[in-house]
Amino acid sequence: MSRAESDEITITFDGSKCIHARRCVLGLPEVFKPGTPGGWMFPGNARAEEIARVIDACPSGALGYARHDDGMEEPVPAVNTVRLWENGPNELRGDLRIADAPATRVLLCRCGQSKNKPFCDNSHIEVGFTATSEPGTQNAQDAATRGVLTITPTANGPVKIEGPVEVIAASGRQIAVSEKVFLCRCGESQNKPFCDGSHTKAGFTAP
Repeated sequence: MSRAESDEITITFDGSKCIHARRCVLGLPEVFKPGTPGGWMFPGNARAEEIARVIDACPSGALGYARHDDGMEEPVPAVNTVRLWENGPNELRGDLRIADAPATRVLLCRCGQSKNKPFCDNSHIEVGFTATSEPGTQNAQDAATRGVLTITPTANGPVKIEGPVEVIAASGRQIAVSEKVFLCRCGESQNKPFCDGSHTKAGFTAP
């Protein structure tokens, strides 16, 4: 974990989760400068509010922050969501707990090939993974209520999601609302994004 500080804000960066979505670089190029000798984050080049809002857009949770200017910390989304990426990972946002650690943003592998399971590392691009981000609606209902969402990868199987959650298409259309879902992470399910037991036949292995 690396960090950079100014009087107004501390930025943290976990490179193991970064998939180079470039929301930071495109949002504040004067703050986020990849390839710069001696460090690539320069929080003194913008106000804390600007930096915080750009980091909030980081889908993987690789970037985080702590403010020292009495400004608003990262808000917890009102509804926990699993948003599907076309031919890519599952993006989770909400009041999340993974390995007992709190988070608000995370990208979970669903191609089965990540070397940093359960997190996405862009292996879906290398292997040519295909999975729609717009599957059919399974059960549409009112938005999920607030609550903690617990993320638990099961040994050699799917990711178990426990708590109020909406599974949504890339467009934001509701696919399902549930208190417990099992998300495929072997890449072989015929009912993506949900597990259908294909990991057993495929011989998928992951802790």
